[in-house]
Amino acid sequence: MGDRGAEPAAPRTELEEITSKISDLNKWREIFNFHGAALAREPLEPPEPLEPLEPLEPGTPHTAHPPAPIPSCSLWPRAAAPSPRPWTRTNLGNLTGRYGTLLGCSLSAGPEGLRQLLFGNVSHRFSCEWTQACSRFREPYSDLAYALEAEERGTRAVLMAVQAHIIKYLLFVRNTEYTHLERLCRISRREQGTALAAALADTLWAAGGGRMAIICLITTAVHAAPSRDHRADSFTERVQLFEFGEKAAAQEFIFDHINCFRGEGSHGVILYLYSLLFSRTLERLQEDLGCTATPLLKSSSGNITCTEALLSLLLRGRAIPCELDVGHEPWRGGVGGGDGGAKACRRSPVGYLRRDRAPAEPQVCRGLRTPRLPVWLCGTAGRHGVLFSTDMQLLRDWRVERRFPLLLCSGRQAQSTTARLTVDTHSHPWEEDRSEDPGKRRPSLEMAVRSKWAGATITWNGTDPFF
Repeated sequence: MGDRGAEPAAPRTELEEITSKISDLNKWREIFNFHGAALAREPLEPPEPLEPLEPLEPGTPHTAHPPAPIPSCSLWPRAAAPSPRPWTRTNLGNLTGRYGTLLGCSLSAGPEGLRQLLFGNVSHRFSCEWTQACSRFREPYSDLAYALEAEERGTRAVLMAVQAHIIKYLLFVRNTEYTHLERLCRISRREQGTALAAALADTLWAAGGGRMAIICLITTAVHAAPSRDHRADSFTERVQLFEFGEKAAAQEFIFDHINCFRGEGSHGVILYLYSLLFSRTLERLQEDLGCTATPLLKSSSGNITCTEALLSLLLRGRAIPCELDVGHEPWRGGVGGGDGGAKACRRSPVGYLRRDRAPAEPQVCRGLRTPRLPVWLCGTAGRHGVLFSTDMQLLRDWRVERRFPLLLCSGRQAQSTTARLTVDTHSHPWEEDRSEDPGKRRPSLEMAVRSKWAGATITWNGTDPFF
């Protein structure tokens, strides 16, 4: 009797164990739903149907779509997306994936690591100018259809660096029946998006060492909680990262989400900057900057501007400021001696010229003064624009350099047409009075041009000199 009375106790114990497991599962379900349910319910707007991308290089066949991303990416609204992985402290180099893989970030302390690299402290935040900046083109099929609008302040350097790559793509990469300046003017809104996607993919791929590119997009869910020292900014905490092992796939992904970089209120410039940093990886950025711990942005009187290290990252894919200087060239016994110096002085895809009126200003290295294609980011006293030529032979045949035109895009809203300068390297009457500093007699832009073509005469052809 006693044994029979004890038998019913066993089923009740098993039932309690099953109930306990179900309760635990419900707790995990609530945790996952907290991180990912909102994102799955409110995905990004699907991209408008766009024309297929043009080949990255002339004659290169183009596939209609990249391989399908791993369905952990809830930015693809038609994918059955499980909960996305939040920002973690994992090492970016140990994460795998080729097409659209959702990543954790390599930050040592979440968003604080980004701010430490950018500003030198974790409490600083982007100004309104930066949060509102995006890659906004002029009207399609106009004289400046290729041109981005850039404010006069800090974001202009970033946008004009992107502008240089846009011009490079439209003039020398894109297949089209048009020639010379028509290649820049006769473009539609979709072709503007294609050029922007190509420019961003080029720079991200270079920052990734030709092996990967990482693209940052903003989602609806929060993936990083602010700490005591970190003030939330409403978008950094919602950033997700996507790694690509092929440049073409990265370019098409950007093209499909182009409004994330050029739409009003998209934080497009900051998203591009974050993508650039993660493509380089934060570990390699720290190696680039060395023990100096130099921030990539500097703030003065509320104005946030780019440092030479960030310009180097935009132009050469490495955040090494001394690579912009002639002292880094190996034959001069500078910092870049040996193989590193030889790599530093290689000709860049686009160049860089500058004139800051500093008394002991170092000259830009030869690889930037003479790039592979005649397109230069030009910096003069904190202002930036793009100088370029439509003639690919300009830097290949010395005879072309005797007298030639250079075109100027300043990014200013006041500019209504592309400025045309004429450079004459065999006539320099301004040098007759050597008792006067020519830098005080000529616009800074002309002096920047003379850092490449010493003693040249520059004619503005009826345009009032600016810069």
